[in-house]
Amino acid sequence: MSTATRTPAVGTPTAPSAARRMLALARTETLLLRRNRIAVYMAVAMPVCLIGGLHQMLKAQRDRLPGGDLHAALVLGFYLTVLLFVVYYNLTAAYVARRNDLVLKRLRTGELTDPEILGGTALPAVLLALLQMAAITVAVAALFGLPAPRDPVLVLLGLLLAPAVLVPLAALSSAFTKTVETSGITTLPVTMLTLFGSGLLVPFAVMPGPMALVARLLPVTPALALLRTGWLGGDGGHHPVGWWLYLVGALAWAALAGWAARRWFRWEPRR
Repeated sequence: MSTATRTPAVGTPTAPSAARRMLALARTETLLLRRNRIAVYMAVAMPVCLIGGLHQMLKAQRDRLPGGDLHAALVLGFYLTVLLFVVYYNLTAAYVARRNDLVLKRLRTGELTDPEILGGTALPAVLLALLQMAAITVAVAALFGLPAPRDPVLVLLGLLLAPAVLVPLAALSSAFTKTVETSGITTLPVTMLTLFGSGLLVPFAVMPGPMALVARLLPVTPALALLRTGWLGGDGGHHPVGWWLYLVGALAWAALAGWAARRWFRWEPRR
């Protein structure tokens, strides 16, 4: 008794892979981003406008900067603002807009899985942030002689893990955001805490002990600490925490934020 095997007929279309489905969704999101003037401004102009303020802030505390290099600290400050405004803020607004327009609900009826929908929506913002960070790094290196990172591997890990935390945080924040217009309010706590508690703009060494401890426990701090350690070789406070603990913390926060996003993310507006 023989068992016949079924082979697909020549020319029969096969289902697109998960990567192809996500890329197709990402292309659509890119077109929508280009047509949204406010989103484009927040994604491109806002971080550039903040550079002047960051430069003055870092210049005022030049002597207390880890490693003492103002240009490296300025690049890290730019990384921070790009990650917060291009990835976290814009993505929160995008999730809210797609939810309220019932786009997410319609996407779930097709072949896309939930992670593919969230990931495909986030992909353009993450890629735009990485391109901006690469451009400013090259520009500062060419104009001011930016020193090379002390540990490029840690810089790469930080650049990968920071969006891995911020993307699910954006999905989670969208669950508590009713409209696109109120996304600036609901994202403000995470934005302000990360700006001033990450150790990039205000070194941990100049913070009071309890405040520094709380700052180190914030969700995005471990990933940003990997960035800082990779560029500057420490956090200025000579804290005994090793880079591997920052790596474990970043992975733990990414997993926790991902679980919380899956638990509380809203796919359609409440009636």
